[in-house]
Amino acid sequence: MVKVVEFDAFNSIINNFVAEVRNVEVQGDRMRFRKNLERIGELMAYEISKTLDYEKVAIATPLGEKEANILVDQPVLATILRAGVPMHQGFLNVFDKADNAFIAAYRKYDKNEDYEIRIEYYSAAKIDGRVLILVDPMLATGTSMVQCLEGLLHGEMKPKKLHLVSIIASAEGVDYVKKKLSKYDATLWVGSIDDELTAKAYIVPGLGDAGDLAYGEKE
Repeated sequence: MVKVVEFDAFNSIINNFVAEVRNVEVQGDRMRFRKNLERIGELMAYEISKTLDYEKVAIATPLGEKEANILVDQPVLATILRAGVPMHQGFLNVFDKADNAFIAAYRKYDKNEDYEIRIEYYSAAKIDGRVLILVDPMLATGTSMVQCLEGLLHGEMKPKKLHLVSIIASAEGVDYVKKKLSKYDATLWVGSIDDELTAKAYIVPGLGDAGDLAYGEKE
């Protein structure tokens, strides 16, 4: 079962940064755009941290000893390149001891502007039995997120808990992910869900191409 948490549904400072990454008057500043993706990553990581397992550990201080709640297991942070890199860094700022995974995926268009998802590279830590956090700023159709996850979890591997993270999602993409990944104990964390998805799989109003806005247009 996939639980959905939409930050736009309640008050959170995350909403300020989501508003800025959407804003055409702010998007022209690439550094600020990347920084906002990173900030959103940090804040969403903090929210996810509340759901993880902790244990009491005795900590020695210069003047004595104090029990503290410490994270039991570090998660695996997985990111779909390239737009996911700034957001991934935000997560890594919080889960600084986490293992990491990276997936190179892109849309391959034909002359009719139809496309398929091409995945060319995986680099992943051990995932089986661990908490996996998969980050992709834009969730349009949901196809790339599902395919990338299936590639990471080849064979019989299964995460202890699955967290899927996007900044902007389409309602159609959310429904697709919920349907395809229902066998997992999963939560989809998303900044805002937009109703419209065009025939070319662009989210409306969305924010544009996150990768291009962060790093420049592709040829």
